[in-house]
Amino acid sequence: MKKIIILLSVLLSFSCNSNSEKKAIESENTFIEKQFPKLEPNRYNVAFLIMDGTYNTELTAPYDIFQHTIFRENIKAMNVFTVANTDAPITTFEGMQILPDFNYVTDSLPKIDILVVPSAEHHLDTDLDDKAMIDFVKRVDTEATFMTSHCDGAFVLAEAGVLNNKVSTTFPSDIDKMRERYPNLDIRKDVLFVHDDKYITSAGGAKSFEAALYLCEYLYGKDIAISLAGGLVIDWNLKDVPHIVIE
Repeated sequence: MKKIIILLSVLLSFSCNSNSEKKAIESENTFIEKQFPKLEPNRYNVAFLIMDGTYNTELTAPYDIFQHTIFRENIKAMNVFTVANTDAPITTFEGMQILPDFNYVTDSLPKIDILVVPSAEHHLDTDLDDKAMIDFVKRVDTEATFMTSHCDGAFVLAEAGVLNNKVSTTFPSDIDKMRERYPNLDIRKDVLFVHDDKYITSAGGAKSFEAALYLCEYLYGKDIAISLAGGLVIDWNLKDVPHIVIE
């Protein structure tokens, strides 16, 4: 009798595991329609270019500032969304997983008014060999109102050729590397951000907040920028921020 009970237990266990495996397989084969973000009309479309190794701060700092514009009245606010070369989750340098809103390789993209290029782990080397990404940046540049970068995201803009004849900056300790790779560019030290024409490049890190607030002050005025900063408990006075604006 004891042997029969043990045998039944084994059979039941096998049956339960089999059903569980079958459900898992069925789940994997289930088609799930991709959900795109709702983009409100009469707003700036702001795309954040992300990839594995993107640094959290250079992504989330400007994202926070720009997303909060929707809570301000009587301005042309911003639709914020992410773009990548994959539909799979990307993993940031710090380990955060983010599901991209748009795949710039396969999806039909909305017109991008502002491109944000946060820094990523391999923006000084292998990412610059990604032809699809560099070509995407070039395409966006033909129509975008602003092209912005934080930290080593400037290397991506430089590789795409959009910083030619422009003044720019990047992460302080990588300025010499950028000058060496792009000897014809005018790359400045001792500033937190540079605005030349439609290009805004920043030193990155926590100072990505300042570059994003500057763009908001440029678009909406000082009062809105102060309001956005206050909502995130940031002291904001443009005069206190080392920067260059090329007239």
